[in-house]
Amino acid sequence: MVVETFRQNRIGEIRMSPSAWHNMSREQRQHQLRWRRPLYALPTKLVQDRATSMLPRLLYRCMDELGVDFSVLYPTLGLDMLFIKNDEVRHAACRALNKMNANVWAEFFARMAPVAAIPTIPPEEGVAELDYAIGELGLKGIMISGNVHRYIPQVEQEAPERARHAMWYDHMAMGSKFDYDPFWAKYVEHKLAPTSHAGHQGVGSMKSVSSYVYNHIGSFKYANHAVCNAVFLGGVAKRFPDLKFDFLEGGVGWAVDLLADIMKYWEKRNKNAISNYDPKYLNTDALADLFLEFGNVMIHGKEDTFTDYLDCLKADFENPEELDEFTACGCDTRDEIRAQFRIFFFGCEADDKINATALQGERDWHCNGMFSSDISHWDVPDMRECVSEAYELVEDGHLNDDDFKDFMSTNPARLHAGMNLDFFKGTRVEAEVEKLRANGRLN
Repeated sequence: MVVETFRQNRIGEIRMSPSAWHNMSREQRQHQLRWRRPLYALPTKLVQDRATSMLPRLLYRCMDELGVDFSVLYPTLGLDMLFIKNDEVRHAACRALNKMNANVWAEFFARMAPVAAIPTIPPEEGVAELDYAIGELGLKGIMISGNVHRYIPQVEQEAPERARHAMWYDHMAMGSKFDYDPFWAKYVEHKLAPTSHAGHQGVGSMKSVSSYVYNHIGSFKYANHAVCNAVFLGGVAKRFPDLKFDFLEGGVGWAVDLLADIMKYWEKRNKNAISNYDPKYLNTDALADLFLEFGNVMIHGKEDTFTDYLDCLKADFENPEELDEFTACGCDTRDEIRAQFRIFFFGCEADDKINATALQGERDWHCNGMFSSDISHWDVPDMRECVSEAYELVEDGHLNDDDFKDFMSTNPARLHAGMNLDFFKGTRVEAEVEKLRANGRLN
C-alpha cells in the first residue's frame, strides 16, 4: 500500500496525472495557476555524463577525470520525498532512500559520502531519522529542506479546497508552532552540520504558467536568503554556537548582501537606536509650530481635528518587550554579528561569477563559499569542465590561489571536520585535512 501510494505520488504526478503541467491546456494552467516546472532537465547528448550520475561505480572511476578527490553527494530525489504529505509514505520513502544509499555507496566511502534525506514536517520525525541514518546506517551527512510547506490554518479550516493557494513557509527557526530546538540539538549530539536545500519556485512572483526559466532564476538564492536570515534572527545560531550551517545551490552573492543588510538594520534598529522612533519623544508642540509656518493652508479651518491628530501621533501600541528584534540573536556589536555569520557556509555552482564577491577584500569579511556542482542537471553541460570553470575566477584575476584553495577545499573541510574531526577519516583527503587541523585552519 505504501509503495503504491508513493508510485502514484511520484510517477503519476509527473507523467500521467491530468493535473501535470504538460497534460493541461493553456486555459487550464492559467485557471489553476499551475506553474511550469523544468523541461529537458537532464543530459542526453553526453550519454556518459548521464550514466555517471546514475551509476556509483562509474562515478567512482571518473573522479580523477573530474578533478575531484572527495565529494559529498546530495540526493535530488530526496528533495521530492521530503515534501510528501502522507506521513507514512514520507517516512518510508526517506528511510528506504537512506538505507539504499548506505548500502550502494558503502564500498566508495573513501572518495564519496552520500548524505541522508531528513524529513522535518514535525521535528520529531527529523530527530528519529537522524538517529537512524547516522547512528545505525553510519551515514556522515544529511540534507533537509530549509522550509516546510504549511497551510495557513484559517484557510485550511474555512476553505480547505483553496488551502494549497494559501501556503506559508516555516523555516524551523522563527515563527513556527513547533519547537525545533530538540532537532537542532540532535545535530550537536551527532556532530553534524545541518545542510539545507531550499527553493522558491512556484511561490509568489515565481509562479509563471509558461516559463520555467522565469521561475527558476534566483529561486534558490531567495529561498536560502530566507532560511539563513531566519536562523540568524531567530537565534538558532546563538543558542547552538557549536553548529555550522550549510546552504546548497544558491551561490554566495546573496549571503554577502544579507550580511550587509543585517549590519545596516542592526545599526538603525538595535535596542538603543530604535528609541529614535519612539513616539513618546515626539515634540508635538514643535511639530505644530512647523505646520503653522509651512503648512497653514493644509490645516486652515481644521485646527480642532489637527490637535487630535497630533495627540494620535504620540500613541504607542507596541509592547516594550518586543521592540528589540535582535534579542534572539544576542548580537550587541557589528563584530558579534560578523563572528556569528562565520558559522554559515554556502554551496556555489562552479560557473557562478558572483562567487568572487564572497572571497574578495579583507579575509575577516569573507563569506564561506564552497565549490559544488549540480552534475546530471541541465546547468552542467559537461561535468568534466566544472573545476576548470571554477578556476576561471583566478585566470580572470578575480581571485588569488589562496582564495581558490579556500573555495575548493579549506571551507568544505572547515564545515564538516569543524563539526566532526573524524568526518574525513579513512578517506583520500584525510592527510590533507589533518594538515589543515594542525595549522589551525579548521576553526
